[in-house]
Amino acid sequence: MLRVEANRRDFLRWLTTAGAGLAAAGIAPAVFAREAVAAGTEVVVVTGATVVDGTDGPARPDSAVVLVGDRIAWVGPSAEVPRCGSARVVDGRGRFLVPGLWDMHAHGIDYEDTSPPLFLANGVTGIREMQGYDENRVTRDRIARGELLGPRVVLASAIIDGPVSLLGPPVTKVANAEEARAAVRTAIAQRSDFVKVYFYLPKDAFAAIADECRRHGLPFAGHWPYRLRPLDAARAGQRSFEHSFGLPIATSSRRDEFLARLDAQPFDPKAPRDFFNLARELDRQAALAYDPATAARHFAGLKTHGSWLSPTFAVNRVISRPADAFAHDPRNKYVPREILDLWTGWLPLFTPVTPEQIAQQEVYFEAQLRLAGEAHRAGVGILGGTDCQNPYVFPGFSLHDELDFLVEAGLGPRRALQAVTRDAAAFLGRAGTAGTITPGKVADLVLLDADPLADIRAVRRIDTVVTAGRVLGRATLDKMLADAEAAANRPAGAANARSVRLPVHGCC
Repeated sequence: MLRVEANRRDFLRWLTTAGAGLAAAGIAPAVFAREAVAAGTEVVVVTGATVVDGTDGPARPDSAVVLVGDRIAWVGPSAEVPRCGSARVVDGRGRFLVPGLWDMHAHGIDYEDTSPPLFLANGVTGIREMQGYDENRVTRDRIARGELLGPRVVLASAIIDGPVSLLGPPVTKVANAEEARAAVRTAIAQRSDFVKVYFYLPKDAFAAIADECRRHGLPFAGHWPYRLRPLDAARAGQRSFEHSFGLPIATSSRRDEFLARLDAQPFDPKAPRDFFNLARELDRQAALAYDPATAARHFAGLKTHGSWLSPTFAVNRVISRPADAFAHDPRNKYVPREILDLWTGWLPLFTPVTPEQIAQQEVYFEAQLRLAGEAHRAGVGILGGTDCQNPYVFPGFSLHDELDFLVEAGLGPRRALQAVTRDAAAFLGRAGTAGTITPGKVADLVLLDADPLADIRAVRRIDTVVTAGRVLGRATLDKMLADAEAAANRPAGAANARSVRLPVHGCC
């Protein structure tokens, strides 16, 4: 097409003839253009970029992506887009355009001065917030209404656990089926997107949660409930298993021995962490007795039941190292002092101390990487999540670390990137509206200065982020980071007083 200057109305009229992609997405191009004209919607053209669209297709050099409002309207060769004097043009020459990233296991979005800008500045345009409570429900709604700039939020219920729990408020503790059903109904009333289950649920309470969720069409996900076999939880409908807890046991030649030991061990309300410590140690020992046949059966079961794994390597790496290993991480400057103090006090509960323990934890972590790769090759869905807000796991930044670990686990750069884009959207039931650079989908994009398919570390080299059609250039992103740092370093008071009473847990 001859590139001629077009006014805004002519440009949108061009979309009605070029908009086959919109039509394929079930959006009538003529209606779309007419509504855009009436609303005065902003037009943005990212031009000249190599598009890495999140699908299995090849990268497309010298491409353009046309955004109208918060939707992708057109994708194709740059030469075919007419110039529009009123459009905002983002120069993508020499750069690589990828879908917006999702952190599929996040916490702390309600730290509004720090978490939302840190996510966006790192290209994270969506999160699965894994614990619902009053403050983050308010933040979710503020973002959805456009009052606060932040990532899209898919929000869990309050964590639902048994009467003995590692966690304090705002966890919901249930002792029986009746209380469990009531907790699910509360989650629905609070507009939770899914129910979060936890370690110490009794069998009857877990079964009631699964049944009540099924009745209401609400997904549930979370930790391996210790009183169930993992595949029984998957069969009941648990959509994801977080942190790789129990995966070494489930794939071990000593599986039945270790599960029997856990079955015989009561939950002690006076020392609830004792059971967790035992389960983690058995998990570590199980990793030394990996059995390919047992693993194949387990992975086949997960795949059959549609259950995904969320390994959260970012947090697992921290707890596999000595407590002070990350004390001087430069990203600590984005964390309020009182939270850093909580991390310092909490972390020694989990981390190795002696040289022997450090070596053991290194082997255990390597086993977790290997198991995620084996699960992926067996066809099990893998999600990229970080468990940020736990010690030295940072909003936004740590998802880049997670991608490194996914590649190390054997996914490769393309599949790792898809785990936090296309596959995340598919898991959330949003495959039709998000996750790839496709006409009709949401305008969540990240423009990179290097090729992530050649080196996944390119996701750190961000030039521009587009969130719901809003363009955040490098200067804006730098200011967001500076403002977040300033907020984190304000004296404890009005801005940060609430943070000291929010729960900071190991791997929640």
